[in-house]
Amino acid sequence: MKNLLSLKDLKKEDIEKLFEITKKVKRKRSEDLFEKTLILYFEKPSTRTIISFYVAMVELGGDAIILTPNEMQIGRGETISDTAKVLSRYANGIVARTYKHKTIVDIARHSTIPVINGLSDLYHPCQILADLFTVLEKRSTLDLNFAWIGDGNNVCNSWIQAANIMNFSLSVATPKGYEPKEKLGKVRLLHDPKKAIRNADVVMTDTWISMGEEKEEKVRNKIFKPFQVNSKLVKLAKKDYLFMHCLPAHRGYEVTKEIIDGKHSIVFDEAENRLHVQKALLLYLLGKI
Repeated sequence: MKNLLSLKDLKKEDIEKLFEITKKVKRKRSEDLFEKTLILYFEKPSTRTIISFYVAMVELGGDAIILTPNEMQIGRGETISDTAKVLSRYANGIVARTYKHKTIVDIARHSTIPVINGLSDLYHPCQILADLFTVLEKRSTLDLNFAWIGDGNNVCNSWIQAANIMNFSLSVATPKGYEPKEKLGKVRLLHDPKKAIRNADVVMTDTWISMGEEKEEKVRNKIFKPFQVNSKLVKLAKKDYLFMHCLPAHRGYEVTKEIIDGKHSIVFDEAENRLHVQKALLLYLLGKI
């Protein structure tokens, strides 16, 4: 594996190896990426992704540089090809967070260093790796019933890939017209959140309005209202269900306060684990473990 553009770049064995590395780095810091440099190229705003990758590199003994298009010649028309070739001469890896997935694919095509998808319009692989690791910490298995409620967005696409790679049960409930773009494989696609969440061990959702979709806010809020994760809906899940959200969250919209801030929520555990899993990923790609 050279890059992580989507979870399709990983096999089950790769993910299991990453989680073994994660367990080790979560217990003990290392200097294994000493004198390594990571470029963080971000077209979109970020909190967890940019900070967790930056801290991960520092705690592994390396360094990171944060760049936006406005700070680079790519913002003035330099080609992605030229930019990727130059960055490959300066650094050891690139994390790219872009609007279009094609941009990340093009960066990877012209780079000679590893490229990691920090989020695109199609996928968010790093988030799902952290989520899976968090579930394993809580339940010691992925042989569970997972339910995705809401928009068939980039996070949902990555969950579908994960379910087909790791062979766990996933039900996805979206409004009609907002289905995921990823091929479903063994995943169930429904338009009734009650059917999807029934007997679920893990319940996931995400914002109804992704970055770049702000003009659709009023329409989306109306369409997605029946898909809100609230106390009434989660009664259909298992009594000890886990609630997950990749954050940022909009309380009162995709999820109510009593759910995301309640005893079943593990949203801050999964947020923390972004740091640890990404350390493992950096070691795997840059350190050649």
